[in-house]
Amino acid sequence: MLDEQSLLQAPEEDYMNAEQLAFFDELLLRTKQETQEEIERLRQDMDMSGQVSDVSDRATLEEEAQIAIRIADRKRQLIPKIDAARRRIQTGDYGYCLETGEPIGIARLLIRPTAEYCTDVKQLNEKRELNYDHKQR
Repeated sequence: MLDEQSLLQAPEEDYMNAEQLAFFDELLLRTKQETQEEIERLRQDMDMSGQVSDVSDRATLEEEAQIAIRIADRKRQLIPKIDAARRRIQTGDYGYCLETGEPIGIARLLIRPTAEYCTDVKQLNEKRELNYDHKQR
C-alpha cells in the first residue's frame, strides 16, 4: 500500500493509477468514518449537557452546545463531499479539476481529499466570490 511520501514522489505518468485511487478511496472512507464518529460524540456530549442543575453551569453548557452544533453541522456537510469524491473515484474523474480537467495534484488531494478544483480555478472562484460579496455591500 502506498504512503503519502511515495505518492508525492511518484512520477507524473502514475497520476491517479489504480494504486493511487485505492489509497485515496481508503483515505476518504476512513475520513468519513472518523467524521461520523465525531458527530456521534458531539451528539452524546450535547445529550449529557441537560443533566446540570446549576444555572451558571447550564448557561456555560448551553453555549458549548451551540458551538458543538455548529461543529457537527460543518462535519455533516463534509459527508456528501466525501461521497461525491468516492463516486468520482468510481467514474475515473477523481483527481481532475471539474472545470478544466487538469490534474488537481497529489499534494492538494492529500490536504483536501474532497477537492474538486485545481488551485488556479479554486483561487479564481474565491476571487469572484469575494468581488461579488464586495459589490453586494
